[in-house]
Amino acid sequence: MYSAVIRPLLFLFDAERVHHFSFSIIKLCAKLGLSGFLRRLYVIDDQRLEREVFGLKFKNPVGLAAGFDKNAVLYNELSDFGFGFVEIGTLTPKPQGGNPKKRLFRLEEDKAIINRMGFNNDGVFEAVEHLRKKHRVLIGGNIGKNKDTPNNEAIKDYLICFDALFDHVDYFVVNVSSPNTPGLRELQDKEPLTALLIELQRENDKYAKKKGTHRKPILLKIAPDLTEEQLLDIIAIVGTTKIDGIIATNTTLDRTNLKSHILLTEEAGGLSGKPLKSRSTEVIRFLAEKSNKSFPIIGVGGIHSAEDALEKLAAGADLVQLWTGFVYEGPALVKRINQALLAS
Repeated sequence: MYSAVIRPLLFLFDAERVHHFSFSIIKLCAKLGLSGFLRRLYVIDDQRLEREVFGLKFKNPVGLAAGFDKNAVLYNELSDFGFGFVEIGTLTPKPQGGNPKKRLFRLEEDKAIINRMGFNNDGVFEAVEHLRKKHRVLIGGNIGKNKDTPNNEAIKDYLICFDALFDHVDYFVVNVSSPNTPGLRELQDKEPLTALLIELQRENDKYAKKKGTHRKPILLKIAPDLTEEQLLDIIAIVGTTKIDGIIATNTTLDRTNLKSHILLTEEAGGLSGKPLKSRSTEVIRFLAEKSNKSFPIIGVGGIHSAEDALEKLAAGADLVQLWTGFVYEGPALVKRINQALLAS
């Protein structure tokens, strides 16, 4: 029904407007007491799906990637669609409007999306207020820097977000790989990235000691456009900084072999969806093999079917995340992946 009726109707309208409309509908369903119905429809509770990764127990290995619930307003409601974890953000210290609209484009022939949102969010402290309610699902906090913060001061922004979210999320994701904030990807270079992660680890240890609790897992989200040499640097950085894992991958700048109209494919921004599937899997496999599987990997990029998810897991991912596939295939995709895992 979603692919035949709901998606064609939604795709008649501007993508960003539909995103906000969908949030309103999900909120309305919750207010009408339909959460139980949605959970019966989409959630599979089975201990065989549980995964313990970087010290956390996930009810199932299928998560929602950052960028969908940027401001942490719908994480509990989104868990009703069967997700084992929800990643909020990317959050920055100060609120920012992001890049000028129009900035979100569907490439329907490719089952892809180009976005140049630019870390639009209401700021980390607003998100903290939303996170004070009881969580029904594990929450990841994806953090970044404000657009007007120079790279030589970026560590301060990441620390502000880390400190604000420490008591409210289960793990952290350091985002230095979005192509939509000018200069951000320069932070993926070995020296600045190592310095940033070491500083976050120090803060992590300090907070854990101060509060008498465990440190929070810190993951790094990387671009799919890195060379093999750069990926080897990433493996070395994980070893040096002792962070807890990698999310592979963010969106790509590559536009190879797209079928959609050139006016769409030439839009600036990061590409997600089916065209990213093979490259993200290649990155996962490379990291897993070259590191001797020495750290956990969350696989994301181009998952539009249960087979796509199983491919990522077979390549070396411990967990997977959806975003564009969730938009194109609908919430039943989460259930189909978990069913396939039980049958495998």
